[in-house]
Parts: sequence; C-alpha cells; structure tokens
Amino acid sequence: MPSLTHHDAIAVLDLGDGENRFSPDFLDEIHTHLDAVVADGAGALVTTASGKFYSNGLDLDWLAANGESATQYVEAVHTLFGRVLTLPMPTVAAIGGHAFGAGAMLAIAHDYRVMRADRGYFCFPEADIRIPFTNGMAALIQAKVTPKTAIAAMTTGRRFGGPDAHAIDLVDATATEGEVLTTAVDLVTPLTGKDQPTMTAIKSVMFARVLDALRGKD
Repeated sequence: MPSLTHHDAIAVLDLGDGENRFSPDFLDEIHTHLDAVVADGAGALVTTASGKFYSNGLDLDWLAANGESATQYVEAVHTLFGRVLTLPMPTVAAIGGHAFGAGAMLAIAHDYRVMRADRGYFCFPEADIRIPFTNGMAALIQAKVTPKTAIAAMTTGRRFGGPDAHAIDLVDATATEGEVLTTAVDLVTPLTGKDQPTMTAIKSVMFARVLDALRGKD
C-alpha cells in the first residue's frame, strides 16, 4: 500500500511495491496521503514506487467483478487525476518502473516526470486493449503533450522506454537505476516555497478545460 515520507520540505509518496492498480482502497489511501501533504504545507510532492511498476492503472479485475459501479469508479479515477493536476505545490512523478494506462495518466497529471533510462515502459495501451479514452482522460493527456506526441502515444499502444519517452516529451528527464528519485527531488527542490492558494488558482485556470472534462462538464 502507499506510504508517505519526507525529504526536508519535499513529500515523497511511494505508491507501493506491487502493480499499484487503482482499487477503491488504493484510491482512498492516496487521497488520505494527499490530504496530509497539503495540510503539512509540503513544499513539493514526488510520487514514486518501489517495485517493478510505477502503476499499472485501472483495477480491471475489480471492475469486472463490480460492473454496476463502473460509472462511480471512473469518476473516482477522474477525481484523482484532477486533484493531482491542481495540487498546490510543484509535483514530480519519479517513474522507476512501468507506467501503463491510467498509471501513465497519473504521471501525466504531475507537473514533471523523471523516468528510469534503462528499464520500464510508459504506455497508453488503450488502442490495443479496446478501451477508448474517456473525454477527461483524453483532455488530460492532450493538455500536457503536443498533438504529434498525442497521436504517437494515444493511437498506437506503443511502449516507450525512457529515452524514447524523453525524446517526444512524455517525460522531462531520465536517470539511471537508483537515481530516479534523487533526480526528481533535485529537479523540484528549487521550486519549493510557493503559496498554496496561489498555486491552486494558477493550475485551476491553466487546466480549466481539463477539469471540466474530468468532471463530465465538457
């Protein structure tokens, strides 16, 4: 399960050492930790994971067993994306393993992304697994990357390794094994100390259309 630590003023949220799929319990845990990050006045947030996966995204097994709750489940996932997108401090996803589907979308919702250079894939597999993007998910991705990158990432199902993901700006930097978290912390350290209400207001305006789409208002 997720756990929260601190590197001085920077909060580090470890998503876990499994596939880190978005079960309802997992989502609740993440929100509890984000509540603490905001309440503690952290200067920045870095999310990471300690296993093979950053996140494998939607919990398809839970969804298959609880199909009657599909609408509420997707709304809960959208809520998480919207919250991370507008957190009142700089955010970085430190991707030391695979980020697939909604796990890659969670990373995209951060301000910055650092990915391991020699292992792991960043992938939106929706085209291959026959699960179309919701309007909110598509809006989130398209707000963060160029149209060319959106086509390459969203319509092909391609698995991008770190250097290739960096080359098309899916991620902002790459790092060697063992240096992903350090690189992410170093990236965000100079950006700490921002006023929370101001940061929230700026991000809410920047991503107003994404937030509307995530909330089903588009």
